[in-house]
Amino acid sequence: MGAKTGLLVYADGDVPGLLRQVGASDPERTSRMMRRLYPGCEIEEAWGAVLGEAVYPPAGTARAASWPGVEVICDRRLMIDFPSRLPGHLVAASAGRRLVLHAMHSVVDWLAFAVWEDGRLIRSLSLSPDSGIIENIGQPLPFELPYWAGDRPANAVARPGEEEEPYALPFHPLELGEDALRSLCGFVQEGRPEPGDVDADEVELHGFRVSDPHAPDLARREEALRKAVERMGPPRVCTMGPDGSLVERDAL
Repeated sequence: MGAKTGLLVYADGDVPGLLRQVGASDPERTSRMMRRLYPGCEIEEAWGAVLGEAVYPPAGTARAASWPGVEVICDRRLMIDFPSRLPGHLVAASAGRRLVLHAMHSVVDWLAFAVWEDGRLIRSLSLSPDSGIIENIGQPLPFELPYWAGDRPANAVARPGEEEEPYALPFHPLELGEDALRSLCGFVQEGRPEPGDVDADEVELHGFRVSDPHAPDLARREEALRKAVERMGPPRVCTMGPDGSLVERDAL
């Protein structure tokens, strides 16, 4: 699975139903939304993309569209480990509406999603095999129940020459992530589309370059990353011990 998302949706009702009805979005309306949701940031127009390709835009950019009743923002900055810590002004903008956050990253099998109703958090889940359950707030939503009941076990496959080890979670986060994306937003990134799914390749989003003048510039961030890599020691390789703990073994 190779899906990655950083997605935020504001809606006056059921998100999938509203997204099925949208047409072309108003560029000026969308620009006003962006300025409202990114206060203090410099926002410039950039190239757009369809929703199916926009959910993981390049760093420093966003894809967005605003229609009456529903608004969509795609931005890697939304990929936060603790959805409940979404910046307050983004939650406040959902007063009287539903707010959905969906984020996942296939490289580390990480999934996070959350739902607010009229500014009140009703469900938040974030988990990965390396970190376990990072956040689990509220009651599981209906699409989650088969996973927690053990009906959708993870099918981890060992690499050639390696012994198969139990997956660190009772289900695969990305499989749940696709079901969450379909249930909450009406479409999927991977897997076979179902009748009634939103055609994400027909929903056009506008593009924006977004920069925070108070954040470190790209060159400084890259230099900091380079120095951090230099300080790292040799790689450590761990395997699961008989008691479920991680046991370090010689580096390969």
